[in-house]
Amino acid sequence: MKGWKRFVVWGLVGVVGLLAVAITATIGWRPFIGPEARTLTDRRFESTPDRLARGKYIVENRSGCPLCHGTWDMAQDGHPAKASELMAGRNWADEGMPWLTAPNLTPDPETGAGAWTDDMLARAIREGIGHDGRALFPVMPYGLFKDMSDEDLASVIVYLRSVPAIRRELPATEVPFPPGPLINAVPKPVTGPVAAPDRANQVQYGEYLTKMAVCSECHTPMDAQGNRLPGMEFAGGFPLLFDGKTVTSRNITQDPSGIPYYDEALFLSMMRTGKVIARELDDMMPWATYQGLTDDDLKAMWAYVRTLKPVKHTVDNALPPTACVLCKGTHGGGDQNVAPAASH
Repeated sequence: MKGWKRFVVWGLVGVVGLLAVAITATIGWRPFIGPEARTLTDRRFESTPDRLARGKYIVENRSGCPLCHGTWDMAQDGHPAKASELMAGRNWADEGMPWLTAPNLTPDPETGAGAWTDDMLARAIREGIGHDGRALFPVMPYGLFKDMSDEDLASVIVYLRSVPAIRRELPATEVPFPPGPLINAVPKPVTGPVAAPDRANQVQYGEYLTKMAVCSECHTPMDAQGNRLPGMEFAGGFPLLFDGKTVTSRNITQDPSGIPYYDEALFLSMMRTGKVIARELDDMMPWATYQGLTDDDLKAMWAYVRTLKPVKHTVDNALPPTACVLCKGTHGGGDQNVAPAASH
């Protein structure tokens, strides 16, 4: 009997050891022990007229924050965010995620961010850690916002403190299993200073602006696990669900299946009017938000977009949805795409 018990004990030890090695080599321990988060500080961002104006411009015209943290005005072209509900948050049931809530970021002390410290907001925006210490679902693009400059971050927070407080009760986010624990591995602390981009380098500055505008998140397809497909950056194929309809993002690379016919003037016109010459964009493209960008910022974004690696990927919402072997999704023109030839 003793030998049998010893066998069982050592067998259990072996299984536990194998599990430990497997977890360490695959998903890691973050899903079980919680996200990596730095300790909050007591830093405060001084409110100045320049920061207030800069923050308003970033939030309302460059980042798209009000579209996620507010209500869309479906009666207007381009579906801008309703000014009367600016940053008051909303549940994402219309996007097929009723368990996800973009919180109320107005200064309301009970239902909004009025009781949150400046560093709570800073940590959430750039590092993906909520005011309560939980990992934010990565639809909040902190993976891109980690590169937001310190001064832009300060300006955003100063502006958020200035918007009218709105009392809005919203359900808490409850990320379902399996992604729930797994997102604990995503946030990473930002511990050092983040410098502003060099505006004299138009392409570099444009890359920064496209990150802050979260362009890649909509224009890059995902795999079944929610990871952006490598090699398909900005090649379209990402389904956008809202108000009962699905629209697939376009390929915006310079490949013939993308937008090689664009020039700077057409890009600026498209972003200002929501039209490509006579063709109207679907309002899921938030041009009504981005039309407030300055000419210099739009020209920098175009300078960067035209340097993107061409990717052959036909996406055409005017065609019937069909399976696509490239992005593994279903979209208009999907059957026009072919798998790359195997290398020998």
